[in-house]
Amino acid sequence: MTLYHFGNCVALLYVPYYLTYKYSNLSEYGAFWKCIQGGIIYAFTQLCKMLILATFFPANESATSILSLANLFKTSVDLADLAGIFFILQSIPGKEHAKVVTAGIGWAGAEILLTRFLLLWVDARGTEFDWIYTQKCLESNINLMHHIMTAALVWLWSRHDLSKLQSIVSPVVAVAILLLLSVYRTAAIDLLGVWVTFDAWSIIAIKAIYTLSLSLVVLKYYTDLSTLIGMY
Repeated sequence: MTLYHFGNCVALLYVPYYLTYKYSNLSEYGAFWKCIQGGIIYAFTQLCKMLILATFFPANESATSILSLANLFKTSVDLADLAGIFFILQSIPGKEHAKVVTAGIGWAGAEILLTRFLLLWVDARGTEFDWIYTQKCLESNINLMHHIMTAALVWLWSRHDLSKLQSIVSPVVAVAILLLLSVYRTAAIDLLGVWVTFDAWSIIAIKAIYTLSLSLVVLKYYTDLSTLIGMY
């Protein structure tokens, strides 16, 4: 029973990544090793973030409130992720959709390998059933969408012709706001949790709605800019 539970969790965790890779036609661009390269950059970026947090926010420091300035600075370290994704995008040749999806899958794939695989291998095999592992797997699937969306935002931000888009709000300003909303997703949900108590399933649902809402807006800008590029 424990092995069956472990198998279900692994399938729920990794199959969406495989399907995304397969049906995005990334194999036509030889993107597998680019995904590996993206994963290495992810690991290096997380190491740099850990060093920054260990240097400026030592673990023995007293606990800080979610609303505190110190907590905001800690969350702001995640801005380094944008730099890492930008570096991946710059190192990948080819069409924009291949670059964005490759960067997103490489980043998200490294994340689940480093943060989820050991958890499932050690813990999920040791119990007959626990919803927490299913929840972790579902959260990783949401993160896949989130990272692909973030890669699309970084690509949009890097385009010099972004300002040519017709929009009520300046496209540059809109993309900057979306980038901040992407980076501070966890902080925003934690802030909401100050006033409302959520269980684990509610948090997953909120993350899904939050990510999907941002993704739809990003998709609009991405599609418009891709169409504009195709005109020239």
